[in-house]
Amino acid sequence: MVRASQLLHPQREPAVPRPAATVLLLRDGPQGVEVLMTRRSATASFAPGAYVFPGGGIDAADAQAHGLAARRPTQDDQRLTQAIAAIRESFEELGVLLARRADGRPVSAEDIAGLDRKAPFAAQCAGRRLVLAADQVFLLAHWITDRDLPRRFDVPFLVARMPEGQRPVADEAEQFEPVWVRPADALQRHAAGNFFIIFPTIRTLERLQKFDTVDAVLAACASEKPLWTSCPRAGLLQGAEVRYMEHESPYGELALTSPDGQIVHHLDWRTDQPVALLKNVTRLTAPNPGVMTGPGTNTYIVGTPDSGYIVIDPGPLDPEHQERTWRATGGDVRFIVCTHSHADHSPGARPLQALCKGKPPILGLASLPTARPASEFTPDRALADGEVVKVEGGGASHSLQVMHTPGHAANHLCLVLLEDGLLFSGDHVLNGSTTVVDPPDGDMTAYLESLDALSAACARHGIEFILPAHGYVLGFAPLAIAHLKAHRLQREARIVAAMRERPTGTLEDWVELAYADVPPRMWPVAKRSLLAHVQRIEALQLAR
Repeated sequence: MVRASQLLHPQREPAVPRPAATVLLLRDGPQGVEVLMTRRSATASFAPGAYVFPGGGIDAADAQAHGLAARRPTQDDQRLTQAIAAIRESFEELGVLLARRADGRPVSAEDIAGLDRKAPFAAQCAGRRLVLAADQVFLLAHWITDRDLPRRFDVPFLVARMPEGQRPVADEAEQFEPVWVRPADALQRHAAGNFFIIFPTIRTLERLQKFDTVDAVLAACASEKPLWTSCPRAGLLQGAEVRYMEHESPYGELALTSPDGQIVHHLDWRTDQPVALLKNVTRLTAPNPGVMTGPGTNTYIVGTPDSGYIVIDPGPLDPEHQERTWRATGGDVRFIVCTHSHADHSPGARPLQALCKGKPPILGLASLPTARPASEFTPDRALADGEVVKVEGGGASHSLQVMHTPGHAANHLCLVLLEDGLLFSGDHVLNGSTTVVDPPDGDMTAYLESLDALSAACARHGIEFILPAHGYVLGFAPLAIAHLKAHRLQREARIVAAMRERPTGTLEDWVELAYADVPPRMWPVAKRSLLAHVQRIEALQLAR
């Protein structure tokens, strides 16, 4: 866990989320699924003027109304309470009643007209012997309001089919202008600036637009588990607020730099100045963006003015980048560590060393004869597996433990910042793409075994964040590594299938089958990792 003393900003306690429930009322329209939305009052305390799905807070009466509701055998008490709250809110706000008579017949217009939308809901339903159709309300998603907002909600997004024959009528107090809209149309209107919707609504509509029918939506929700759960995080991009879900690439960086959710971190990629991630970790991205390097190679600077600095991956041979690195450290570089010898990582080591007064040693592993000529590298001293490289001062230590992780390159290593549970992954784990494993210096079996070693290190050291050589910081470190291994094994299964389908085929034959989901322009790069997989498959006789 990151030390509180190394966080860049004083932390504050986010507001406690209040339980709430929202329901998406759906119907099949001429061009696909349509959802009922209404515009919130311009004076509302939360999302004023936004188009939303009906819903609101859960109150004590909702939990006491279980006896009035039909429930599925798999619907637990919490889900039943949420469904009752959603049914109540859809009636109070829009006059839509998800209920049936005691004999199973649908509620009539007379039943609905006999209920007062401002009076206690459950008592009125009981008096008319109405059964709330909670068994027809299903869980779609689980949203928790962003940590930066003063009013927060813990809210399931539920779905239900619009009752036949009913017509929504807004209460004209909290909700206005009920409208049926296709998710894709709502998103287009929002993009055009005439249909304001907030982040969770946007993301929900994006997922909902993939379904062709209401039946398909309800079938997807049959497991009683949310299709996704999210508490978004916000940062700044080109001067504007932007929000991200957990699976999106900037999320981990925002979690590292601002755990409490304050909107303080800029996500713009800069090569002209360093970006502070913690008090003791700074990133300086080299100006070498490209297909293989993403936004550029990340040089990391670990330490403080009191302790001096360790520079990780000084980058390609670029005098301006090395000078910026030197200036960011005040020239007080104690060690230079290269995660591996590729041309975008290690060539800057000697020029940076020459700029520093104490001529800090260059550490790493020497390239092997299998490396390409442009990747030849000899450190001043080889790092042993498990060795710790440390700087200390000002009452704090910053200790990097070495892990030999061959696979992407034969001399690849990763580094664990022990005091803060951070993993500097070099090219072994990237954010936004998978690394290339290029034989003969790359080896797929070694790569997968190194992933297992990194997974074990996460458990051993409590690693939560991965700082890759390309891309933003990754959060949920153990999960990210597990997903990466699963992806590799899934790709391998597709390659095995391709090899069985075309047993006398070539790499060109197999790449078009195994990488059919990858743009053909990327197949020349993909063939490198394909070859590494083929060598592993043949060695283990997996294609038999």
